[in-house]
Amino acid sequence: MTAVEPAGTEAAAAERWRSEYAAQVIDGPTVHNRSGIPVEPLYTPEHWSGDRYAADLGYPGQEPFTRGIHPSMYRGRTWTQRQLIGLGTPADYNARVRQLLDLGATAISMLPCNSGFRGVDCDEVPAPLLGTCGTVINNVDHMDAALDGVPLEAISTAMNDPTPFTLLAFVLATASRRGVPFDRITGTSNQSDYISHFVANHMFYRLSQPGSRRVLVDHVAYCRERIPRWNPVSVVGQHMQQAGATPAETMGFTISTAIQYADDCIARGLDPDTILPRFSFFFDVSISFFEEIAKFRAGRRVWARIAKDRLGAKDPRSWRFRFHGQTSGVDLTAQQPLNNIARVATQAIAGIFSGLQSMHTDAYDEAITCPTEESARIAVATQNILREEAHLCDVIDPLGGSYYVEQLTDQMEEEILRVMNIVEDAGGMYEAVGSGMVQNMIGRSALVAQERVESGEERVVGVNCYRLDGAESVQPVPYRPDPVAMAAHVSAFAEFKNARNAADVRRGIDGLRRAAQDERCNVFAAVVDAAIAGVTHGEIVGTLREELGFGNPLVVA
Repeated sequence: MTAVEPAGTEAAAAERWRSEYAAQVIDGPTVHNRSGIPVEPLYTPEHWSGDRYAADLGYPGQEPFTRGIHPSMYRGRTWTQRQLIGLGTPADYNARVRQLLDLGATAISMLPCNSGFRGVDCDEVPAPLLGTCGTVINNVDHMDAALDGVPLEAISTAMNDPTPFTLLAFVLATASRRGVPFDRITGTSNQSDYISHFVANHMFYRLSQPGSRRVLVDHVAYCRERIPRWNPVSVVGQHMQQAGATPAETMGFTISTAIQYADDCIARGLDPDTILPRFSFFFDVSISFFEEIAKFRAGRRVWARIAKDRLGAKDPRSWRFRFHGQTSGVDLTAQQPLNNIARVATQAIAGIFSGLQSMHTDAYDEAITCPTEESARIAVATQNILREEAHLCDVIDPLGGSYYVEQLTDQMEEEILRVMNIVEDAGGMYEAVGSGMVQNMIGRSALVAQERVESGEERVVGVNCYRLDGAESVQPVPYRPDPVAMAAHVSAFAEFKNARNAADVRRGIDGLRRAAQDERCNVFAAVVDAAIAGVTHGEIVGTLREELGFGNPLVVA
């Protein structure tokens, strides 16, 4: 039988601790996390008592989804290991994909060459610039080669594919060649979020803001009908956070963007319960460990309320906040790069404790170069070790009920809602970014973060503390594709263009123009038809730029 403690014992113990703490930490600085929330030295039932357990936490797979979107979470199925890959020629990509699948990756992601992100073909770019940061994919032949031996009906593929989504069009053209029905293809249009590109990733921003808005809704409508297992909307918080937004701002901006896209689709006549289950989210997971965990727990319950109460979704699947996490490249350093292995592992644990659905772990050399085979293996092994050896999948939401984590989750939710209210008052995310308001907010936060590093308030090992006086212990050699192989790739592409059926190409381009000029037509359907007809990536983007306007992001002072 437990003895009854004398009255006032807990209060007396608390007062004694406060006195002893104050004696040991005299005039200590106030600690704030990256979102500006003050962090106390100790958390107790005074901060979170659990009286609102059902309303604030509940159970996994049930409202408010704080503890996860599935009842079994990782006990039933662990997160998908989706490594981002992009290098060299399609043959180079294919070799790396097969290697990573053999090492335990369970899905793949494609990063195109920067020339592709800019909307041009490889024969329009100086050869030394090709394939250093992504794979050169300009037509269906390239995609077919890149995915050689990859069963499209069995492996989920994420395409880092801004509007007008030519990479998915080439995947569908490849599926047509192989006799794979479109309704068996799974994956994500991983860069469909044109608003995040307009704000923070200008290289991805190909079409005008109104043109991008139209093509995205067309893309959602097409995928709902023809590719029902595909996720056409991936709302990207990663770009906002890497540009300098705090974790709380990032979540607020991201959910506001998702509301904008949902409103646009509903205005087109699409049922929220047919589109929201295929909305997904993509975030950075920074090294601010507990803050990131609280960010995602709070984001889950905010989105559940928004989807149900504001957007009118009745299907519980529409309320689920499904997200991919990538360990934050911004936290990686070129100095002492092997330290990045520890950073990535820390970020990955935060992502797992956050309840993510899929994850990419960065390679330690990504601050310097495209990952080498060795560094890519270590990145995959990091996830394998955390899953298989560290037993991180044994308990669902293992930090749930922590006084600190629950209080911080509540505080992050308050800050997220504050940011969302600012956006709402500005007319929604489309108008807020068009005016430059969001960009200015992110710029101010980025400046504060940089000043903290420069002053030494934020310590970064190897950068402003624990630096090495001599040469770095490891200096990865920047990746460069084989120039002979790349030259052959460009030459073969030129031969492809010369050998095409000119009439088919003209029909494909004319179809793009007609669709862009007629609001009753679906632009993405015309993109798929053009890809099948042999129209190249640069030709598709170029045609739609002429019809829908060139993407010129706003520059704010």
